[in-house]
Amino acid sequence: MGDHTHGWAAAPGAAERARSVLAAAWSCTVTAEGTREELVGAHTVTDDGRILLDVPEDGALHAAAFCAPRGEPSAVLEFADVAPVPVRERVRARVWLAGWFSTEDGRLALRPTRVVLRRPSGALLLGPDDFAAAAPDPLAGAEARLLTHLADCHADAVDRLTRLVDPASLQGAVRVRPLAVDRHGLTLRIERARTDGDVRLPFHAPADDVAQLTERMHVLLSQAASAATCPRPLQRQRADGDG
Repeated sequence: MGDHTHGWAAAPGAAERARSVLAAAWSCTVTAEGTREELVGAHTVTDDGRILLDVPEDGALHAAAFCAPRGEPSAVLEFADVAPVPVRERVRARVWLAGWFSTEDGRLALRPTRVVLRRPSGALLLGPDDFAAAAPDPLAGAEARLLTHLADCHADAVDRLTRLVDPASLQGAVRVRPLAVDRHGLTLRIERARTDGDVRLPFHAPADDVAQLTERMHVLLSQAASAATCPRPLQRQRADGDG
């Protein structure tokens, strides 16, 4: 189930992943000097990684942001990456950013001094410079639409793609759903009665836009069509269940 070896990365780097979470997220939680607020549709991210927040100038956040003790971060922002397709354990990652607030054109601006990316595999501390230099995945903004369309309208294609999965990984599977897609590949969630697991299908080359993604998906489906026919646990369980 590991990534194939290519001349390019078959999965996004940690800093790129964190930037993608922020680019796609619609909400965030802000904690500053005992004040905690949930903001919806209020943040933007600059090219150099600063987070700008549109909040009332007379609100608690503005007041709290500048009351932190000297030498300590004045705020912590938390972003959650939630799978757009309904699956168990929908939170795919979380990103925490700590830093100091300043004001820019009436908005709060946070330049991160500490960034933590937490995935199911564990937490990773990212260097602020690496985070600032990274760019979000070019498909991050379209991922939710693309995945829901794949799940809702092309379940047969998802089923065909399981031909590229090691049959041992499908043992006990009751459902396979598209979990994530980025310029490097597609991730499937294999659900079993009590557990689940993920498998990644890397593209032969990165996709920089939706048109290239469509071509990469066609290549994967062609590979699945040419895969050797063999008994597939998922199919066999469905047949048994139908009886």
